Amino acid sequence: MSKKALLILAQQNYQDREYERTRAEMERGGLAVTVAAGEGGSSTGRFGGSVQGALPLKQVNVTDFDCIAFIGGPGAEAYVRHPEALRIAHEAVAADIPLGAICIAPLILAKARVLEGRKATVWDDGQGTQEAILTQAGAEVTGDSVTRDGCIVTANGAEASEEFGRTLLELTRS
Repeated sequence: MSKKALLILAQQNYQDREYERTRAEMERGGLAVTVAAGEGGSSTGRFGGSVQGALPLKQVNVTDFDCIAFIGGPGAEAYVRHPEALRIAHEAVAADIPLGAICIAPLILAKARVLEGRKATVWDDGQGTQEAILTQAGAEVTGDSVTRDGCIVTANGAEASEEFGRTLLELTRS
């Protein structure tokens, strides 16, 4: 039976390249990918991409997946206070399921309080704003493109997408 990954997109304005490249790496490694988004249905990317048939977050059963990743983009910020997104992050960590977040999405993990005492990275606006949020949540910000700490993988943007996808894939094999 093939292993399954869940990629969580913002309903609007997810980062197209992060989604496409992360998904491609996971599928290349043999993972079956499911997509979830806020209310489900369709999601629209910041650069015009679209995904149909996304699972609503409230229907996500974390233990159905071998890894879960939040894709970034400006729309991902809506999940920082989204109770279902925070639930998914908590449940993944509690179940020791590899959990990833790329670009601005590590802010979701910070808000879910799953980065405390862990190393992490995040896209930053150049003012230190996003890095400060991770630090306030108890994370040690590395500034690296991709950071793995246990079963949590964070990445700082589209250029890190392939490595992000490969790192999560590796965790599904261990």
